[in-house]
Amino acid sequence: MRLLRVWKTGLKAAALVGAGLALSGQNGANIAKIERTETSHIIGDPNAPVTLTEWVSYTCPACGNFARTGEPVVKIAYVDPGKAKFEIRYLQRNVVDVAVTLAAWCGGADKFALNHSLLMHQQGTWLAKAQQASKAQQDRWFSGAQAERRKAIASDIDLYSLMEGRGIGRAELNRCLSDDALADRLTAASSADTTSFELHGTPSFAIDGKLLKDVHGWSQVAPLLSAATAPQSSSYGPN
Repeated sequence: MRLLRVWKTGLKAAALVGAGLALSGQNGANIAKIERTETSHIIGDPNAPVTLTEWVSYTCPACGNFARTGEPVVKIAYVDPGKAKFEIRYLQRNVVDVAVTLAAWCGGADKFALNHSLLMHQQGTWLAKAQQASKAQQDRWFSGAQAERRKAIASDIDLYSLMEGRGIGRAELNRCLSDDALADRLTAASSADTTSFELHGTPSFAIDGKLLKDVHGWSQVAPLLSAATAPQSSSYGPN
């Protein structure tokens, strides 16, 4: 029954986006386009004229709130009509972030969007388990090989059950959690972006590579994205 509830949660998130697309008259084709780079995922038409970038931490409640409220609007109103593409990058704040990010990447680029959505919609459940972890559990998170540490985290916060609802079994998730090269690459990118963009929190956002300073939520992003994607008006004056 528990796995069924988890699976239904993922389907519900997808259904909400689908309902929004129906209302907007779009067909979802651009939302289905996902490019996996070395350190991010880019959702939308590669030729879209504007890029909205989000730096996300899976253990950040404000990031979860944006994923549940702002992200569906970004996809429906901007990504699907081809006005913008949406890049998700990462700030790895702790060892739990690393494990959950590897889980989000598991299963290939085509699975990422719903993996991401499910993890964010269920954030309150698995994050509470991480925050309530015993000393014995936390000791396992910081001793031994990195892959084994991440598997211990996944077990303690119940990622195995959650990802099974996405069709990702224990063996496959273990392979993803054991990807030291990807973990190192994402951590290095997180550190580099923090320095080069002068990031001070999550979520953080950029439009066309320019950081939106002191912008950390959808209510702040919305007017800036609207302005960036507005048609350029032509002025006609005397020759």
